[in-house]
Amino acid sequence: MRTFYKILGSLLIAVTIASCETEVVIGDGFDNRPILNEILSNQELWYVDLNNTQGNPDIPFMTKAFTVSFDFGTLYANNNLVGVGSAGAGLGLDVGSYQVLNNQVSILHDIDGLHDFTVVVLNYNRIKMIDMHRGTVYYLDGYNRNNFDYDQLFYDNIQYFLQEYRAWEKVYTSNVGAINDFDQENYLQFTPGFNGDEFKSSTDGNGLNYSSLFWDYTGEYWIEDETLDQLTSI
Repeated sequence: MRTFYKILGSLLIAVTIASCETEVVIGDGFDNRPILNEILSNQELWYVDLNNTQGNPDIPFMTKAFTVSFDFGTLYANNNLVGVGSAGAGLGLDVGSYQVLNNQVSILHDIDGLHDFTVVVLNYNRIKMIDMHRGTVYYLDGYNRNNFDYDQLFYDNIQYFLQEYRAWEKVYTSNVGAINDFDQENYLQFTPGFNGDEFKSSTDGNGLNYSSLFWDYTGEYWIEDETLDQLTSI
């Protein structure tokens, strides 16, 4: 799940956005103009571009979702990177329902309740959803499942994958490299923070339940891309 404390990565799936976007005028069903329901359902996946969110991103189901899908009144979401693309034939889990009226969509989330949005269609592959009560603006990019790169989604957001588990237990320490204090750590926890992502580590023995762990150390961590030269030298 994503958090709005700190957004580190951006999706590298190729998206072409014109510098001067011309909004698509939504019809009311009585003319030849497209209606909002058609635009939302014609794209199987809408990637939530959280990096470009305007205002306070305080709607949990939007900030947790990597993708949302509008499918005949049912709202689906991919909230976790573990097994991403495997649930709901790639759409994710059923998380609620929605209704469309003119240029507005009302979402009834199973946990977070009712939220109303005004939708502006920037083009047929990009929309912005404006929370009608808070004013927060979310941008979403549309894809079909056959041209959406789930692997790229995983690697570009790997910091969230680290945070999806309450703890990581070490199962192996190699004999290669210099001996250091970190060799004694058997558990790691990665959590988001306001001033940087944080980790905790524990020297407790293997095989313990999470609730039994004592965290000996805390610190900060960050994710960096490896260059081809760095990978070759490892």
